[in-house]
Amino acid sequence: MVDSTLSRLQLECDGLEQLNEVARRIISFGKAYNVWLFEGQMGAGKTTLIKAICEAFEVEDNVNSPTFSIVNEYQNAKGETFYHFDFYRIKDEEEAMDIGAEEYFYSGNYCFVEWPSKVEGLLPDRKLKIEITILDPVKRLIDLARYD
Repeated sequence: MVDSTLSRLQLECDGLEQLNEVARRIISFGKAYNVWLFEGQMGAGKTTLIKAICEAFEVEDNVNSPTFSIVNEYQNAKGETFYHFDFYRIKDEEEAMDIGAEEYFYSGNYCFVEWPSKVEGLLPDRKLKIEITILDPVKRLIDLARYD
């Protein structure tokens, strides 16, 4: 379902077999935005969805959660750079500033951010928010919202 302003989109994913199509639809909806915020409870599938999105972007690197490194950098065959953040373990925004989070966010490269609420004050106004809600063990509701 897309609302009349085209700034929101809601998708359902009924299992892993639909994930590649969901990833392509998210890219189509949000490709003009380089900072993507992934929200959802632990185990909702944030990293799994990011892996599928990276696959759709033809990322050649191994995509995994940057839980301990905080940020991973990936490349695709076109030479595009993607940054994947997991801010779950940071204590405050100052810690994110120490790793240069703002420079990444304003680099023009895609930034996929897990646990964005931990760095809310550092995020740009222009972003794509992806909220994942668990409906049952395999089914997810994915709400997308573009912010300018």
